[in-house]
Amino acid sequence: MSRDQPRPPVVGDPSGPTYPFPIRLSGPVVNGFGRGSKELGIPTANIPVTGLSVGGHEDVESGIYYGWAGLDVSSDGDRNSESVPIKEWKRGTVWPMVMSIGWNPFYKNSVRSVEVHILHKFDKDFYGVRMNLLILGFIRPEYDYVSKESLVEDIRTDIEVARRSLEREAYTKAKDTSYLLDFRDSAHENQN
Repeated sequence: MSRDQPRPPVVGDPSGPTYPFPIRLSGPVVNGFGRGSKELGIPTANIPVTGLSVGGHEDVESGIYYGWAGLDVSSDGDRNSESVPIKEWKRGTVWPMVMSIGWNPFYKNSVRSVEVHILHKFDKDFYGVRMNLLILGFIRPEYDYVSKESLVEDIRTDIEVARRSLEREAYTKAKDTSYLLDFRDSAHENQN
């Protein structure tokens, strides 16, 4: 896709994710650069840079992706209790997400980052909570921008493309993948 071409309203094969997807990525939510909410009005939940091995796909292209995010929090952002008995361990909630893997050339980052925008409004932060990602497809490459406004406009388009792409049956059913709500063990981190 060229930057000069119109953006497609949906992306990904209609029959469902194709190789290398789905990709699994997991880690605790950490502090990012502090720009998502404050500067852009688009909050992000970031996972550690060590997660960039992306399930054995170290060469994953920088760009914008979409899929599902499982978080060990309630819908308002409250952390779930650690006292839940193991037999009742299915906790957390799954939301659609759009994410950036890359260098953020507009900000001239010196390190690659993983920044996830969950398509849900939370009332509070949830740093330290485990987030499991199921990446189902690629939206577009990473671009540099001439203005913050053009960056925000493209991010808002990415959000809508992700939302529409995930509404298709082959993608919607992926949100029921047990991996997304398995917070008991980090042994499943970053696999495909």
